[in-house]
Amino acid sequence: MSLFGKTVLITGSAHRVGKVMALAVAQAGGDVIIHHAHSADQARQTQKEIEGLGRRAAVLEADLSDPRTAFELIEKSWNFNPLFALVNSAAIFEPLDWDQASRSDWQRHLDINLTAPFLLSQAFARRILPEKTGRIVNILDWRALRPGADHIPYTISKAGLAALTQSLAQAFAPQITVNGLAFGAILPPSGGRDNPDLLQDYPAGRWADSDEVGQALIFLLDGPSYITGEIIHLDGGRHLV
Repeated sequence: MSLFGKTVLITGSAHRVGKVMALAVAQAGGDVIIHHAHSADQARQTQKEIEGLGRRAAVLEADLSDPRTAFELIEKSWNFNPLFALVNSAAIFEPLDWDQASRSDWQRHLDINLTAPFLLSQAFARRILPEKTGRIVNILDWRALRPGADHIPYTISKAGLAALTQSLAQAFAPQITVNGLAFGAILPPSGGRDNPDLLQDYPAGRWADSDEVGQALIFLLDGPSYITGEIIHLDGGRHLV
């Protein structure tokens, strides 16, 4: 599969899973717009690695908790190069249960994990020319389709994003496909505190490989355009347990 001549905006792509996806796009021949909110140094490092692969990359900063930034981010991206695809990856993930979550916690998760992807998708769809096609990939979590009692603001925001994925797949058809990738154990926690117990409920019994993340993303970016409204679980079977 090839993304040569195509530009992809990936939110939250300065480091960790977002960076893995940015490098996968570059390895497939695409150019990348690296978005970050507070990780300028890491974003520039990711940019250098992409350019080392012979692809172009731009770094854009935006605080997606402010709804006004979504339109600006899409416009700045288009000034770099017209977009082929948008990957809504930026998110916050806090372990809050019903008793711990405040109203501000709730709103913050909704703003970044759900409202921002909608506004970015809306601006992206308005910018695509009638004769062009495009793709949107929303990054989800296995919890979105199997909500439990933990991580409540995060889980509900991702469940909303799953519903949004299917709604926009209908609204934007046939010009733009909209699909989701629901992740499980992708990278060990930052700081090196790898806890094997985290994997006990994963049938695969392991963390995902970075290559698997890239392969799944590139499939949705360059695979059959007849696939839309689909949510692929890249979670080692965790959503089944």
